[in-house]
Amino acid sequence: MAALGIWALAARGGSSRPVLAVGSQRGGTKALMLASGALDGAPYRVEWSEFPAAQNLLEAIGAGAVDLGMASDAPFQFAYQNGQPIKAVAALSARPRPHGSLAVLVPRGSPLRRAADLRGKRIATGQGSIGHYTLLRVLEANGLKPDDVKIVFLSPSDAKAAFDSGAVDAWSTWQPYVPTALATGARILADGADYFDSYAFDIASDRAVQDKPALLADFLRREADAYLWAKTHPRDYAKVLSRETGLPEPIALYFIEHQAMVRVPIDATLQAGQKDVVAHFRSAGALRGNRPLEQAYHPLLAGAASKAP
Repeated sequence: MAALGIWALAARGGSSRPVLAVGSQRGGTKALMLASGALDGAPYRVEWSEFPAAQNLLEAIGAGAVDLGMASDAPFQFAYQNGQPIKAVAALSARPRPHGSLAVLVPRGSPLRRAADLRGKRIATGQGSIGHYTLLRVLEANGLKPDDVKIVFLSPSDAKAAFDSGAVDAWSTWQPYVPTALATGARILADGADYFDSYAFDIASDRAVQDKPALLADFLRREADAYLWAKTHPRDYAKVLSRETGLPEPIALYFIEHQAMVRVPIDATLQAGQKDVVAHFRSAGALRGNRPLEQAYHPLLAGAASKAP
């Protein structure tokens, strides 16, 4: 039925195929879909846009410049609560979360040896990012409050520059920035996998949910298949990921081996866990809004989780 809906759209628009605008973070959806060939034969055209971080991607979705993109649950909830007209339409999980995918890093030679040593230190991360959330969880678990450190909100490229120059003492970040920093001598001070599990969401603009549900649903099914393909073809995936991002192949392979995601339903259990994400941002004074969480989701594949082969 979804395919028939897509072809109906194409017929109304003449001979040209309908278009789905998809955003991808560095090393994200685009490389996966190209490597797997999951879009082969799709009855629509994908227009790709690439972004350095989830915040930029979510702003583009909220503005209607992009129909769909993937981000971790923390930046999604941050953007949703702060008023972006977006919905989570599908979910993926890496449980347990692989070690080395989220981390608070310190430079080579840093005297910091445990998370409690972060007191009074300058820590770079992106505001509302999964790195920001990771830092909040690490601080809480080690008896620290956000005010006990100096959080410096920077883009990934600026955070890397500050980290490399010694302008900050630590950097709370995510893939592919973790393995890139490790390759140049950085050290993991706190690993996010030791503190929490999290989800990733496919996120669509409210307008795309209304206007392009058939295209979105078809893309999501293909994306779920692509993640299953990636589990059994890591080296093939790494070659394309390296080409698309400029990452050396060993780092690209590290990225892939530390992101084993599978589709899961947006069910009551998942939604209940998301309240904790919002609570941590709210307790840190990072959120303005108080939107109803139950309205954050519009699962286009409700109850349909991909099964591992």
